[in-house]
Amino acid sequence: MSGSHSGDPETAAGIRDVPLASALSERYLTYALSTIVARSLPDARDGLKPVHRRLLYAMRQLKLDPAAGFKKCARVVGDVIGKYHPHGDVAVYDAMVRLAQDFALRYPLVDGHGNFGNIDGDGAAAMRYTEARLTAVAEAMLDGIDEETVDFRPTYDGEEEEPIVLPAAFPNLLANGATGIAVGMATSIPPHNVGELCLALKHLIRHPEASVEDLLAFVPGPDFPTGGIVAEPYEAIRDAYATGRGNLRLSARWHHERDGGENRIVITEIPYQVQKSRLIEQIAALVTGAERLAAVADVRDQSTENVRLVVLLKDRKGEPGPVMAELLRLTDLEVRIGLNMNVLVDGRTPRLSGLRELLRIFLDHRFEVLRRRTSFRLKQTEARLEIVVGLLLALADLDTVIRIIREEDEPKAALMAHFRISDVQAEAILNMRLRQLRRLNEIELKAERRTLKATRAELMALLADDNRAWATIEDELTQTAARFAGDAPNGARRTTIGLTPESALSAAATEVVRADARPCTVVCSERGWLRVIEGSAVSPDDIRYKEGDGPRLVLNTRRDDRLLIAGSNGRFYTLPVDRLPRDRGFGRPLRLMIDLADDHDVIAVFVSEPESRLLLASAQGRGFVADMASLVGQTRAGKAVLTLDSETERLFKCALIAPSDDTVAVIGSNRRLLLFPLAEMPVLTRGKGVILQRYRDATLADIRTFTYAEGLPLRSGRLLRGDAHLRGCLGRRGQTGQPAPKGFPAAPLF
Repeated sequence: MSGSHSGDPETAAGIRDVPLASALSERYLTYALSTIVARSLPDARDGLKPVHRRLLYAMRQLKLDPAAGFKKCARVVGDVIGKYHPHGDVAVYDAMVRLAQDFALRYPLVDGHGNFGNIDGDGAAAMRYTEARLTAVAEAMLDGIDEETVDFRPTYDGEEEEPIVLPAAFPNLLANGATGIAVGMATSIPPHNVGELCLALKHLIRHPEASVEDLLAFVPGPDFPTGGIVAEPYEAIRDAYATGRGNLRLSARWHHERDGGENRIVITEIPYQVQKSRLIEQIAALVTGAERLAAVADVRDQSTENVRLVVLLKDRKGEPGPVMAELLRLTDLEVRIGLNMNVLVDGRTPRLSGLRELLRIFLDHRFEVLRRRTSFRLKQTEARLEIVVGLLLALADLDTVIRIIREEDEPKAALMAHFRISDVQAEAILNMRLRQLRRLNEIELKAERRTLKATRAELMALLADDNRAWATIEDELTQTAARFAGDAPNGARRTTIGLTPESALSAAATEVVRADARPCTVVCSERGWLRVIEGSAVSPDDIRYKEGDGPRLVLNTRRDDRLLIAGSNGRFYTLPVDRLPRDRGFGRPLRLMIDLADDHDVIAVFVSEPESRLLLASAQGRGFVADMASLVGQTRAGKAVLTLDSETERLFKCALIAPSDDTVAVIGSNRRLLLFPLAEMPVLTRGKGVILQRYRDATLADIRTFTYAEGLPLRSGRLLRGDAHLRGCLGRRGQTGQPAPKGFPAAPLF
């Protein structure tokens, strides 16, 4: 920037010199906080994100209550983005659509009229064609909002106000669940049955120290709008709800039919958030493409309003168990539902919370809403009582009132002085109509005074006694359960919790049910083509490769194993062996099965063994030990494990650690060898690791672990044993090491 600067860092143009790192960190932090608070994480009190809260409030302002008529969604979206939520109309309409989908929300908050999408994955019609209004659940969420129960804040343009949180007489967070991805954190809360939640909340009111186990007696697990079976043991569910984090296996519901000479598997409920059309495609691909389900003749979609997928078996007398076990394992008929209950506990602070804490937060919010509502009603009651008392005073001496009004220039002041009443009372007397002077009206006012005094006493007692307040909240919960649970529409539990005969096929299948424990051989060529050959007695000479290609890796494994692939980008990829292409042609390129960039390569391939450990090291000489079980991922993108400092740095070595290994051998390109105890290596699940060996103008050349008493084996076949060869190179992790012994081979060394 040209021009001279004075001693003041701020120039005449109002420009300040700020370090780039400081400016970036400040702005990124602002962006991150905005994403966490204003977009991605729900408020633990009402279970809503800002866009959902603004949608409901805008619909209430439009008087779209359940008893009213529908209005075009375009009108609602226009009000939301114009008054409260200055974002894109598509995003707001998408959020509105989801609130209306009974297969997405356990208790929809929007009553949609028109095409709002379906479970096949078809999208909703344009907002100009659809109409909407609030549901009874949304009405309960907004109940009391005009009674000063919650705080309001100015909208983005300062012209109106919007609620910071809703009163939420309905436990929406756990009843409908929430999902979202923020900067550095995410949330995934499954839906639950509101009747069970109300029972758990009432139990927590009576027993504030109740444990998670006590609460799980009322809330055994999620209750998904699409039903299904949560095939998890009680211990796994308990641990997930105690910590707020875990994984639950959700399976489809099915039964067996034999009718008209046909042998059928009928699927009546599919897992939550799984598209039915995609399921059909997956099953059809298994039947016609990979030909892994030779026992299946056809798959049919006979769904109406209810799901009904029919899998027709070829053998009219065949058992459905083995086929269904394969379907559960190879398709989305069984999925993993993540439990990550990360919420904003006070509207600002994100925190991972367990079931008990989330229920406690809701109860504390309802207690605050009750106190504020009671205070508001008390204020309203006292204001009305003041007016009624003044009117009765006027009616008791009506002649004097008439005389003062007719003769005095300032009748209000004269009334206040004569009857010793307030300004409000005098104003009410002056505004009294002639028809109110009849005798019957006086009787009605006296009855109203008695009622108001009784109401005031009741409200004051409610404010003074916490026990009475909690009893009132219990009554509200009972009313909520009666209104939305039990015999009410959508009130009954839909999801079965725990292992059942159907889910046992996937949770504890035997060798008879699953014929996937057969031995096989995984072959990977030099150019990265992968395939599986049945059997383990495969001669390397019998394996064919493409012209110009050759062998790279041959692994003996089983069909039910998983491959763990280490990429030079520090990520680990997981591939089930049973999903690899069979020995047809030359297989399939590995890069089509995992998302590995072209400028990175595969470092190593292992058969996943949960009890095994791996040694990871970067070219810069940093690394750590990782349990193989922690490296398994579920997506094509893999799992980030070793954090690299730059785009040019690479995962250099990934080696299996034998159970008896106790020493690490590391050598740099400067030919300095260092041996140190394996115990000095930290066991991590992710990170940069620690310094293994310090270099100056050098990089890591090779590394391995070995058993010191047995000696250090070299790739050449030579074995270095005893103090004469090894003792001089012993040291501590992070040292530079000693020159390699004479005759030490060139890299690769081990």
